[in-house]
Amino acid sequence: MKYISSSLFVLFLALGVNAQQPAHDDHAGHNHGTQPAKPAVALTPGEDVLKLKETEHDFDKIPQGKPVYYNFEIVNTGKTPLTLDNVQASCGCTTPEWSRDPIAPGATAKIRVGYNAAAEGTFLKTITITYNSNQSKVLQIKGFVWKAPEGSAPANASVDFLKKQTL
Repeated sequence: MKYISSSLFVLFLALGVNAQQPAHDDHAGHNHGTQPAKPAVALTPGEDVLKLKETEHDFDKIPQGKPVYYNFEIVNTGKTPLTLDNVQASCGCTTPEWSRDPIAPGATAKIRVGYNAAAEGTFLKTITITYNSNQSKVLQIKGFVWKAPEGSAPANASVDFLKKQTL
């Protein structure tokens, strides 16, 4: 048993040492034939030019099967036109609508989000906005769906009584 434990320890130690890569100092883009040269990449993140007035909307209580809508407002705070590449909902019961036209610098636009609840209870849905090819923001809608009564409204005895009255 002691021999197996020692052997496993040595094996893991050898694998750990082998996994270490020596640091390469490739000055002036010299490639020593071991790996292809990698282009220089700027590590500073791009300026965030899409500002949201709000990122969440609470519908509170809504009836089951009745669509509800909310408009999220966005502002282009950049110096160039902003393009929304995609607006994707987390499920089919949530439908975002937006303009494919570029948003001018300083201009505002709306993303209309519709929700049609099939099931009763609490809900929380996300909508992901992808813009400028590689940036994204997430919106949320939430609320509580109450079950609508089945069938027509119950009979009203007073209305029936009035209908039977003659002048």
